[in-house]
Amino acid sequence: MPPDTLGVILAGGLARRMGGGDKPLRLLGGRPMLDHVIARLAPQCEGLAINANGDPARFMHYGLPIWPDTLPENPGPLAGILAAMEASPLPWVVTAPGDSPFLPLDLVARLHAAREAAGVPMACAASAGFTHPPIALWPTALARELRAAIADGERKIDRWTARHGIAHAHWPSEPFDPFFNANTPEELDEAEALLRRHAISS
Repeated sequence: MPPDTLGVILAGGLARRMGGGDKPLRLLGGRPMLDHVIARLAPQCEGLAINANGDPARFMHYGLPIWPDTLPENPGPLAGILAAMEASPLPWVVTAPGDSPFLPLDLVARLHAAREAAGVPMACAASAGFTHPPIALWPTALARELRAAIADGERKIDRWTARHGIAHAHWPSEPFDPFFNANTPEELDEAEALLRRHAISS
């Protein structure tokens, strides 16, 4: 296990395309998607926390710290990343959305390796020719710079990370993309089919 890394599951979105509510609590294989994310991320990290807004009681049974955004008006995923970076007791944070139930089991190790090989402070997951900016490794030392950027109106993860340097760790997308995320009811149905077809364990 890479040292000094806290996993933070981003569950603070508004889930508009899913019809509202908490996407991570939608059922997949008879269990909340969040259960799958926790099962795959927990063994890779020193600890876990959840970034979520609103009433924290709905996540309390997981027994994890729940950190809301510290900025008003839902400024997007950068706000969740900032909350994680500012609250983490460890110097490294890995973030992943709560609607990505098939995360690779070597995610954290390979993000650290990519960052070290490139000599840059951050690393991001990639597959099928696309990067996945919310699935990334962050040094908490950059929290102050991120807060200032958001205050100046920055909302794009890619644009902010480009200022500081970010590596990309690539995974194959066959037989399935490990970074598949369920944003809509149709994609949740597709996740069910993937779960059955590939017997993905978590």
